[in-house]
Amino acid sequence: MNYTSKRLDNSEAPQTTERILYFIKTKGPVSTATLAKTLDMTGEAARQQVQKLVAAGLIEGRQEAQAGAGRPRQNWVLTEAGNARFPDTHAQLTIKLIGSVRQLFGEAGLDKLITQREEESRSAYALACSAPDLPTRLQQLAAVRDEEGYMARVEADGDDWLLIEDHCPICAAARTCQGFCRSELQLFQEVVGPNASIVREQHVLTNAMRCIYRISPLPELN
Repeated sequence: MNYTSKRLDNSEAPQTTERILYFIKTKGPVSTATLAKTLDMTGEAARQQVQKLVAAGLIEGRQEAQAGAGRPRQNWVLTEAGNARFPDTHAQLTIKLIGSVRQLFGEAGLDKLITQREEESRSAYALACSAPDLPTRLQQLAAVRDEEGYMARVEADGDDWLLIEDHCPICAAARTCQGFCRSELQLFQEVVGPNASIVREQHVLTNAMRCIYRISPLPELN
């Protein structure tokens, strides 16, 4: 799926730019050396692309302390402008609509709006995530969320699973009203079912790079 649509300038190779931005979005923070190796580029070519993206204000450096002696390693992360290259579903209009609902109907009216969205999502998720086993249901949930623009995937982590969302297409709305996030976590628990728990370990709204949810099977009762 091609999330980025804007271009830097006519001299920039759009495909290379999009690959780098997408890689940092999904794997960052990353070093120049990692970009070069993963994207099959020379070190010099990677450095040139990185400098262009820095100059364009799309990425910025972040220092990572070394385990022992030595200089801190420079990694690259997306700036606010870089993140804006990925879809944020009608952000400004959404913020204005939420403000209008809050002004006209108060917090109770806003809660009704969130409840309505939750009910619509509950029906869609129940239909799409109906596999009898948990791992398959989680893959189905990730597929639904990916279609909704969350760049979602599931990874095993020991006996647990991680639902990882590299992007939040409703981030602006969630920052304005965090009830959206509480609602989503409740829906995820319903998909997971009573035999497992789910907790949010990383959250975009607390300045994390992505949202990560840990799903842990519960011990069976005798």
